[in-house]
Amino acid sequence: MWHSTTVLWYIVCLIAIGNGDRYHPERPSWRAAAARQVAAPDAAEYTAQHWTEEAQAGIRARQRGARASTAEHTARNIVMFLGDGMSITTLAAARTLLGQRQGRTGEESQLAFETFPTVGLTKTYCINGQIADSSCTATAYLCGVKANRGTIGLSGAVPRYDCAASLQEAARLNSIAAWALDDGRDAGVVTTTRVTHASPAGAFAKVANRHWENDAEILKDNQDPNLCPDIAQQLVNSYPGNLFKVILGGGRREFLPTSSVDEEGTVGRRTDGRNLIEEWQADKRARNVSYGYVWNRNQLMNVAESLPEYLLGLFEGDHLQYHLEADSATEPTLAELTEVAIRSLSRNGKGFFLFVEGGRIDHAHHDNLVELALDETLEMSAAVARAAELLSEDDSLIVVTADHAHVMTLNGYSPRGTDILGPSNDRDEAGVPYMTLSYSNGPGFRPHVNGTRVDVTTETNYRRVDWMSHVDVPLESETHGGEDVAVFARGPQHAMFAGLYEQSQLPHLMAYAACIGPGLHACSAAATHLLAPAVLTAIAFLFLSKLM
Repeated sequence: MWHSTTVLWYIVCLIAIGNGDRYHPERPSWRAAAARQVAAPDAAEYTAQHWTEEAQAGIRARQRGARASTAEHTARNIVMFLGDGMSITTLAAARTLLGQRQGRTGEESQLAFETFPTVGLTKTYCINGQIADSSCTATAYLCGVKANRGTIGLSGAVPRYDCAASLQEAARLNSIAAWALDDGRDAGVVTTTRVTHASPAGAFAKVANRHWENDAEILKDNQDPNLCPDIAQQLVNSYPGNLFKVILGGGRREFLPTSSVDEEGTVGRRTDGRNLIEEWQADKRARNVSYGYVWNRNQLMNVAESLPEYLLGLFEGDHLQYHLEADSATEPTLAELTEVAIRSLSRNGKGFFLFVEGGRIDHAHHDNLVELALDETLEMSAAVARAAELLSEDDSLIVVTADHAHVMTLNGYSPRGTDILGPSNDRDEAGVPYMTLSYSNGPGFRPHVNGTRVDVTTETNYRRVDWMSHVDVPLESETHGGEDVAVFARGPQHAMFAGLYEQSQLPHLMAYAACIGPGLHACSAAATHLLAPAVLTAIAFLFLSKLM
């Protein structure tokens, strides 16, 4: 078993492998690049069974190395925090910014989850992608199976956009949220993105294209929404989403018809004429359960005083606003959303599974907006800290990780305590400053003048939150990175999350700790651990009886 100090040293020494895939998953040119793939994956990887067996083998290996003292502890509650695009470089820069905001040098600071006792690393590649997108990774860390880019809740047997293939029962996966519900526990999702976006959708959707968030998007791809329901409809009307006790995030537009305008002026995007918010409410009335729908912070704080059984909160037509740009009167923080969710789900004595995503880290990176990306990381750290305060380490497992990396780099040789958001104390060969935090690619490219880089520190909007750091390769949107991402764990069975392993092992490890879902369980291991001395005693007694 790896100790946290060993893994932390490995992280410090980790060399970023770079981003050889210049084709963002949403660019048409990506499909052509995929066709030029040199070697095909092993045929077994296209099945769910392959990844399930791989994860179970990993668990058995950890069991052999785990300390006996941890075998008796199991998790009643699981909270999984996902920092979308929260690379190891992002962690290093964010902790430095945290310390510098507090008046210190910064590098020595710690994010809330960096104090957790176990640290690991996961490999984020997907079936058909050296560098992942947020949908195939969601399938991995929530359903336990690696998948094709652009697909959610489906095995690698389903190509992107293939509605018919997605209906094959063998290819349809259950998430750890469904495993929790099947065990009589509760489940919920919290995100700063649309609740129908790729990451949260991994908890409930089975869809051949991550963009099928409403029926109109399915029709655009010449597919039938009656055969393959969109993500919003699955959340409201299909298992397991329709049994989620808490759904908090953005994305009202995906639930409303084009004839409707929401509370803040966003036009709905559904062409089927359906209002899924009203359908969600009608479903709860039909089941004779208490429910509440809220769309702003004040309403959330009011309903938090007396929580209903089911709570739906959609706080924006699109994604939630960046924290640094948000209206605090209407926009709850991620920590506030997390607290409400935990207080709601904690009413189930059997326990719960909660997925919490800091999703806008990723969006800021795609736009080369360094300060916004780091601030969103700090917001997630604050949410983790609140969860750790609310939940006992004895019966609640908290796991913090990322889905993939980004191509932001922390570079130069600046002295300790140098402003992490400022330029390096170094200069390029032409004497032009460069930023300590910059990107390999993205929209922040500035054309060179007479073969020389421009001095970005002289720009009129320099250091505003909407200022883009400079890049090497001009692209409309910065790409993801392919390096490993960190995993932090606290609570029952936390030691099982140490080491370097496939991202698809994560839900199996969480299920092991909580004794839910298919596969090996810690409670079984504990029973074996407790039974062994009794069995040996009985054998010894029988042996002695024979001698007497």
